[in-house]
Amino acid sequence: MNKRTEAQHLIRAAGQGEVCDLRSALDRLANYPGQLLETSHEVDPNAELAGVYKRIGAGGTVERPTRLGPAMMFNTLKGYPDSRVLVGLMASRKRVGLLLEAEPSRLTQRMADAVRNAIAPVTISGDVPCQEVVHLASDPGFDLRTLIPAPTNTEGDAGPFLCLGLVLGTDPDEGHSDVTIHRLCVQGRDELSIFFAPGRHIDAFRQKAEARGEALPVSINMGLDPAIHIGACFEAPTTPFGFDELSIAGGLRGKPVELVDCVSVAQKSIARAEIVIEGEILPNVRVVEDQNTNTGHAMPEFPGYNGPANPSLPVIKVKAVTMRRGAIMQTLVGPGEEHTNLAGIPTEASIYNALQDAMPGFATQVYAHTAGGGKLLAVIQVNKKNAFDDGRARQAAIIALGVYSELKHVVLVDGDVDPFDSDDVLWAMTTRFQGDVSTMFLPKINGHVLDPSQTPDFNPALPAKGVTCKTVFDCTAPFHMRAEFERAKFRDVDPRPYAPGMFDDSEFDTPVAATRSEADHD
Repeated sequence: MNKRTEAQHLIRAAGQGEVCDLRSALDRLANYPGQLLETSHEVDPNAELAGVYKRIGAGGTVERPTRLGPAMMFNTLKGYPDSRVLVGLMASRKRVGLLLEAEPSRLTQRMADAVRNAIAPVTISGDVPCQEVVHLASDPGFDLRTLIPAPTNTEGDAGPFLCLGLVLGTDPDEGHSDVTIHRLCVQGRDELSIFFAPGRHIDAFRQKAEARGEALPVSINMGLDPAIHIGACFEAPTTPFGFDELSIAGGLRGKPVELVDCVSVAQKSIARAEIVIEGEILPNVRVVEDQNTNTGHAMPEFPGYNGPANPSLPVIKVKAVTMRRGAIMQTLVGPGEEHTNLAGIPTEASIYNALQDAMPGFATQVYAHTAGGGKLLAVIQVNKKNAFDDGRARQAAIIALGVYSELKHVVLVDGDVDPFDSDDVLWAMTTRFQGDVSTMFLPKINGHVLDPSQTPDFNPALPAKGVTCKTVFDCTAPFHMRAEFERAKFRDVDPRPYAPGMFDDSEFDTPVAATRSEADHD
């Protein structure tokens, strides 16, 4: 049994059972102190819930004060007596590791392996959990606004949002399917708006259907095995047009994701989802995102700013909502650490696989830093062995920028720098970096439309919104000067006998020198 398999086995054993859906994921977390907090104190899903979690566990690019903390289950919701909401399931890299059976520092490699060993989803029939309760939009009294406790993150949001709604759509020409998390705002009793960032595959499906005057059937799946949510966040070229991201979750779990036919539209849904919204994206129908509030804002986005309300978004006409009994609504706080992990770990895996293909073994770690929301900033650790590798390090950065088009900044560090430790990375930038010789600028390249600096107003040289100057910060020591940049070496001592209970045994996977007391005893 290799080290990674052993780690997976230990995590699974400690968690007492495999994870196959959201409920089994929560069961696993319940075995790890400090990872899941439940409260029955009443909370209002309108801005208050997010305000609570901002202080307890959101982290990321959320306005300070915030911190990393446990996932939270809110059992008593104002206005929704029979509902409960989970937030922050993946808002900790350690927690994601527990759920995906990997050490936090090896999640990149775990995801990279899943892409290479993907398992396609399968369709099943019969009674399935996600259809235990069925609400048809044609029923009297049907209303999304009272049926689902969709939260608002702030008081300036355009409306209630489904922040972790995984949209499943199918190419009307080719028949292949795609899943993506999109910005979904509740607009009325049976209508949602949907925001598509440029290049999204389901938007391409919608455009094909719309060109024929046809609606596009979709399902919106909420409350899922975290492997499904994280696997769905890969992007091209790792998952090109026609690649079903659900197969990555299959690769993570070693078995296919199960789908079932929807009850009201010609589409599939995820059989073990907590809540499924079935509907159709209407052709040639658009809506102002903040039509009900006129705030001018959509919701907090991953860079940490309120995204502007879009003046013209496609509309999903809802046909049905299906649920498990006692369904759990799952959400996130927009710019928090949960977004970093959802978007960032797939980003890391995509870059890591590309670098291994191009220069095997040279890049040892990739971290999609939380300051960039998992998308805009990457730290790449490289292992230089000769002077030629000075150039290979910069080539690695160029490969990363080519593989992940939304990436804006790349920081290169040596093997003695921990890419997951911001203090260590900034230390390398301070002592191994000179701005005029260690920086590479790549101007006028497409980036991400939600970064407010990527506009002609900020930089008149940019031709359009979402175009940016990409930058490589080479914070590696020149190979010929490596002796001058050797870090001070300390004795590697096991501190646990001196500070009982302070350390987690998992921090000591590699042997350390005997402590002085142990040596004296021998």
